[in-house]
Formats: sequence, C-alpha cells, structure tokens
Amino acid sequence: MSEITSDVIVIGAGPGGYVAAIRAAQLGLSVIVVDKRAQAGGTCLNVGCIPSKALLHSSHKFSETRSHLKGHGILVENVRLDLKAMLARKDAIIDELTCGIGFLFRKHGIRFANGRAVLLGPKHIQVVNEDGETHNYHAEHIILATGSESISLPNFEIDETRILTSTGALNLPKVPKSLAVIGGGYIGLEMASVWSRLGSSVTVIEAGDRLVPTMDHEVGHALHKALEKQDIVFRMNRQVTKVIKKDKTLTLHVTPANQKTDQIPEIIDCTAVLLAVGRRPNTHGLGLEGMNIEMTPQGKVVVNRHYQTSCPGVYAIGDIIHGPMLAHKAMEEGVAVAEYISGQFAHVNYGIIPAVIYTLPEVASVGKTEEELKEKGISYQAGKFPFSAVSRAKTMGETTGFVKILTDARTDEILGIHIIGDAAGSMIAEAAIAMEFGASAEDIARSCHAHPTFSEAMKEAAWAAFDKPIHM
Repeated sequence: MSEITSDVIVIGAGPGGYVAAIRAAQLGLSVIVVDKRAQAGGTCLNVGCIPSKALLHSSHKFSETRSHLKGHGILVENVRLDLKAMLARKDAIIDELTCGIGFLFRKHGIRFANGRAVLLGPKHIQVVNEDGETHNYHAEHIILATGSESISLPNFEIDETRILTSTGALNLPKVPKSLAVIGGGYIGLEMASVWSRLGSSVTVIEAGDRLVPTMDHEVGHALHKALEKQDIVFRMNRQVTKVIKKDKTLTLHVTPANQKTDQIPEIIDCTAVLLAVGRRPNTHGLGLEGMNIEMTPQGKVVVNRHYQTSCPGVYAIGDIIHGPMLAHKAMEEGVAVAEYISGQFAHVNYGIIPAVIYTLPEVASVGKTEEELKEKGISYQAGKFPFSAVSRAKTMGETTGFVKILTDARTDEILGIHIIGDAAGSMIAEAAIAMEFGASAEDIARSCHAHPTFSEAMKEAAWAAFDKPIHM
C-alpha cells in the first residue's frame, strides 16, 4: 500500500491541532490533519467551549427578559422558551465555525483526513475511516493533539439522555424538571447555570469543601454565594455512591465524602444527572504503547520543552500533556510546536495562562492565588476594588464582584490577578499582558483607562495594591 507523504501530520483537529497545522503551513511546511470527527474543531468547538457558551448566553437572555428587565423600565409579558430554536442557534454557530476552520485549511493547503489514526512507527501512521478503508501516511514530524474526554464514575451507565456527560447536557430536548450535577468545577457550574436559568431545579454535589478548589478562595466563596442567590443548591463534601433508575426519575444515594459508604445515605431524586467530575487525556487507541512513548501515572504524555516525546519525530500538545486542560493553552502550544519544528524559537509562559468560568458573574484569573503565595512564604500586597463602586457597572446593574491584584511586597511586580464580575473574561486579557511584560501594579494604575468602563476596577485595584484607590 502506497503512503501519502507530508512534512507534518497532526492527529487531532481541536484548538491545539488545527492551530499547529495552520502555523506549520504558514511557515512553509506541507501538513495533513487527521481527526475522527468529520468536522474540525475538536471537543471545544463541537461539544465543549463554543456550544456551552452559546447556551450560556441564550439562557442568560431568557432569564434576564423573564426576571430582570422590569428594573430597567422594560415590561415584557408571557415570556416563553423555545428550546428547539435555542439549540438550533447553538448548532448553527458550531457549523459556521467548523466551516471556517475548513476554509482556513483550504486557504493554507492543509489536507484533512477523517478517520481514526494509529501510530505504526516514528514517521508512519495508519488511518481507518468509517467505511473501514485504510490509508497510510508518512511524515518527518507527527504531532499528537487528541485532547481529552469526560471521566465517568463507577456504576454510572451514561446514556446521554438521563445520565449525561457535558455532551448530552448540551442537547437535552426539553428542560429537565430537576438536574443533579456531580462536580463543582468549570463544566458543572456552567451547565448548572444554563439549565437553572431555563427552569430546572438544580443541585450541585461536590466532593470537596469549595467550588473549583484551584481558584482563589475569596473569589470562590463569592461565586458560591452568587450562584446560591440564583437558586442553585449545593451539597458540599458529598459523594454519590449509587444511582437507581426508575420510570421517570433517578434516585441518588449521597454520603459524606471520604467516609464509609455503608452508612445511611441522603436521597436525592432528580430527572437527569450530569457527570462533571473532570476529564482525562484521550490517548487510548493511538498505539503509543508500541512506540514506547513515556507516560505519567496520570496518563499524560511526557514531553520536553520543545514538545518532543521520548520517540524521535513525535510531538504532543494540549490536554494530553502537562498543564491545565484549556483550549487557549493548547493553541499557544500549537503555535510553539510548529515554530520549533520549523527551527524557530517559541515561547509559552505557563505561569501566565488565564482561566475563565462563564457563569454569572464570570470568574477569571491569571497567576498565583493568595493561598499559593502564603504556602510559598512569599511576601505580598493585595489590592481590591468592588464593581459596586464602578460607574459602568452601576448603569448596567451588574455590580456583583471585585478585582483583586496580588503583588510582590518588595518590587510591586504583579503576581496574580483575580476577577469576579460581569466582564471578567474580557478583562483578564489586560492582566495577562501586564504580567507577560513584568508590569507592576503602579504601571496599571498610571495607565489611562476609558471611563466609564468595567476595566476601571482594574485600575483602582492596582492603585489599592501599591497606594490607595481614588474612588474609595
């Protein structure tokens, strides 16, 4: 069987993979991208980041119209939900964006192969498509960018109709009367928000004592309080030991976390259950075992600073290697690996990768938390400013939250910025840029910010970190 040859093969067309492919093509390399989905975009675009944000925005508009416009002098009666149309809008956005990636592939001369890839050797792969047809490919450089998949729990039979992963939670044909979300992380909180706004009675069951434990604790506490005000119920320090299917309901047995499971459980009945307990690297079926590629005990691929695995010519990026499982982190690595392969210098600063939770209020952070600084014994200053004192937030009625800036007590260099508020996801970009260039709090404070904007809270928090805020 003849082989199809290129300079680079990218396995996986998600954010890391398609960015790596485009950058490699821009640098003059011939590229083939292989993905098991017929459409590029990976989990993020097809069943993750993009559809969830579409539903978060639509559900917010529904909730705002039904409950919050009266205070603005807008009276709307008989507000009804057309869930079918809402889901169709979400699907149309996915189609438009996946077609956009296809356009970019064609623009840059990138070949796309639909099928499952298996490594046959350091420079050889085999791809089997849905019809069972087999094709062999050869390249000097192979980039693994296969992403991650949802983690299940013992005794949970996922059917994506009643017992769901995030994929099923994005496509429910009707609003469940009650939804239990197992896991208080990014995905769980965002999906809890969507279905709560649309009318479901939502309970979040979390094994830990706080939401998103890697988050700055003060911010996490504020988010917890804000979501409780939206009628989301939280059962913290709890684990689900059993699920019993009945005709129209599911019965969950819930016990205190990390304790014996033979004690009398708390019973929670619900219409649907979402498993949101985390994700794991998607590396099975790639043939890595036969290549002797080094793996961590957690199932991640070990790479060096150039993203090379222990097998010459094979690279790995994104969710299957070290670092947070975030689309934008994978994109940065995609650019970097393509540039390394092309003989250029590349750079990813893992200390400055922002993270965003798209609840209402949004939460965004970059750099160290207060807890991390205390643990490392670093002397720091904290400057904080509430959105309740920001003119733009007042005019919009979105005054929940604050900006917190953490700086080195001696040099005033910014060590971390944490935001909870309506525009947190957009504001965090300023924080990341400032930290990338080693800015101090005074640098931000003395930079002119437009008035009235949410970003003025960043300026005031910076003033608070090194001196005193102006408007407080």
